[in-house]
Amino acid sequence: MGPLFSTTYAGKWLGLVTAIWVQAICGNNYTFANYSDALKSLMALTQLELNNLSVAKDVGKAFGLLSGFASDCLPTSVLLIIGSLEGFIGYGVQWLVVSQRIRPLPYWQMCIFLCLGGNSTTWMNTAVLVTCMRNFPKNRGPVSGILKGYVGLSTAIFTDICTALFSSDPSTFLFILAVVPAVVCLTAVFFLHETPPASRPSELQQETQYFHIFNGIAIVLAVYLLAFDITGSHGQFLSLIFAVGLVTLLATPLGVPLYSILSKPRSNSDIEQPMKEPLLLNQSKKPETTTAGVKLEDLDRKRPLIGEDHTIIEMVQTFDFWILSVSFLCGVGTGMCVMNNMGQMGLALGYPDVSIFVSLTSIWGFFGRIASGLLSEYYIWKFGTPRPLWNAASQVLMSTGYVIMAFALPGSLYVGSILVGICYGVRLTVTVPVASELFGLKYYGLVYNILILNLPLGSFLFSGLLAGYLYDAEAAANDGGGNTCIGAHCYCLVFVIMAITCVLGLGLDMLLAARTRTVYAKIHESKKSIIATKTTDHSSSIKC
Repeated sequence: MGPLFSTTYAGKWLGLVTAIWVQAICGNNYTFANYSDALKSLMALTQLELNNLSVAKDVGKAFGLLSGFASDCLPTSVLLIIGSLEGFIGYGVQWLVVSQRIRPLPYWQMCIFLCLGGNSTTWMNTAVLVTCMRNFPKNRGPVSGILKGYVGLSTAIFTDICTALFSSDPSTFLFILAVVPAVVCLTAVFFLHETPPASRPSELQQETQYFHIFNGIAIVLAVYLLAFDITGSHGQFLSLIFAVGLVTLLATPLGVPLYSILSKPRSNSDIEQPMKEPLLLNQSKKPETTTAGVKLEDLDRKRPLIGEDHTIIEMVQTFDFWILSVSFLCGVGTGMCVMNNMGQMGLALGYPDVSIFVSLTSIWGFFGRIASGLLSEYYIWKFGTPRPLWNAASQVLMSTGYVIMAFALPGSLYVGSILVGICYGVRLTVTVPVASELFGLKYYGLVYNILILNLPLGSFLFSGLLAGYLYDAEAAANDGGGNTCIGAHCYCLVFVIMAITCVLGLGLDMLLAARTRTVYAKIHESKKSIIATKTTDHSSSIKC
């Protein structure tokens, strides 16, 4: 199936727009709290059993290694088709159960279908991230921020649409999760594909301008969703108006490729020469200090430096990979525990409807993703600041959020949801370009999915084991026993342990930032050289 617009400049941007749409429906893994109570009551589950269902959903990400391998030999369109079919089947069966069209399946079968639904997003994410990182290699931070930002908004988009039009009905919510992603992915099949990256300073400048537009649209969308959430209940008419406005905002990015058709970049081929600088400038031309001058026969005997393309075996043999991986686990593992248990956390603190907390985590996660992508890129360009420092800062905020929720003061769940959302978004966004900058783009699809293994591992450790066992123990200690716990004590110890875990992650992120400062100094010099090239070409143009 050949991609459309493959030979036009607008096709590159139309591909990015469809990538944004795919990411806007990829947050279905974070919506478990919206229908977990329905599954718990229909299947008569304990909290530990329910948490293990959520772990099964996250275990689907472990099979993302398959999509990583496939990304090296299959086109983007095939990855999207596989993801859409898996999601349709996985969430479709859950819809049949929750809507009571079929009897509840045995527990192990439900685990399989939740795993299938969870795995569907790995195919979508791999297709989008690998393609876009290769299409825009000089703007990895902004690209990661935009795409991961829309993933952050995805949960709020699904939740608010279902709240506005279907009164938060869990069966309708699952029907939307099954159908909408399949339709969007099948649409993206025609437009999202790899294209040659920008090769001239003027093209890079236009990329930057377009990314600012995409960020502006995304911020307006996030504020729009936030306004809907904080203004309370709405009538049927206002809810319909909100839904129409939301669809309109999601379609707005189409303006960029339409504008690019009318405003193609000037070629200036007789003046402006393509850039040939690599991402990392070599500091020396001598063979003994850089692989740039190593003879071909010596390549097999020389281990790549950090910042160069690594094979998977070479990557896992580096200390930096394990620092990045464990610190990532500390952040996303604890964050997934909060998102998977939000329904029961809210109930324990007297909030039977947790849709507002799910949306707050999603929307503020978006702001964390967008801000960290832009700021980390700016500070690399301006000062050569190591990108992992932003992960370290997120660990500080996240541990603060857990301490606040542990005290269970009035409004603490609101504040905690916001802080956890921001920091979870920062971690996902910053780690994506860090992995490519340290280990290269050649095997990036597989590298990304190896890091994503920390999501199911973190879900199992912090949600399945820690939160599940401690919650059931507190529930059993109540008068009369049962499987429901009410009160601040239900999750207090869980929050304290997760806060300590984030402090450990903080130390690891600081260590990685110190170890990679030379890499980011080289990236800084590379970006400066691009600006210098543009200035020189502009001066030549004036003289001509």
